[in-house]
Amino acid sequence: MAGFISNFFGVGDSDSQYEEPTEAPQAAAPTESATNTRSTPKVVPMQGGKSVNSKIALFEPKIYSDVKEIATQLLKNQAVIINFDHVDDEMARRIVDFLTGTVFAINGEIERIGDEIFLCIPENYEVSGSTTSQFDTSKL
Repeated sequence: MAGFISNFFGVGDSDSQYEEPTEAPQAAAPTESATNTRSTPKVVPMQGGKSVNSKIALFEPKIYSDVKEIATQLLKNQAVIINFDHVDDEMARRIVDFLTGTVFAINGEIERIGDEIFLCIPENYEVSGSTTSQFDTSKL
């Protein structure tokens, strides 16, 4: 190709300052030992090894023993919303007391988000926003 261009412009092969390469150098294929000596990449998960899929469990307890299942979900790093429509006020108070201890143990939080609805979250959750309505505090 270089010979054609030099002849086209009237320059002979003897006047050419550059030589055309005869064969392009080939890259050496990596050997098996070269690929095995690479260090493993240092990737650290953002969640510290915890599950990426965060879930929120919904509960409507009917008896006091339902609180064990709610606490188990919190210990599995799942947020829980509890609706106390189906229990009396005394039972709801006992369940909230138990869950307050549970969220304290896991560095979580418990928040009232409705008249009879509570949100319990583990430490890796963040709640934004606030409710503007006033709740009847005599119920719970």
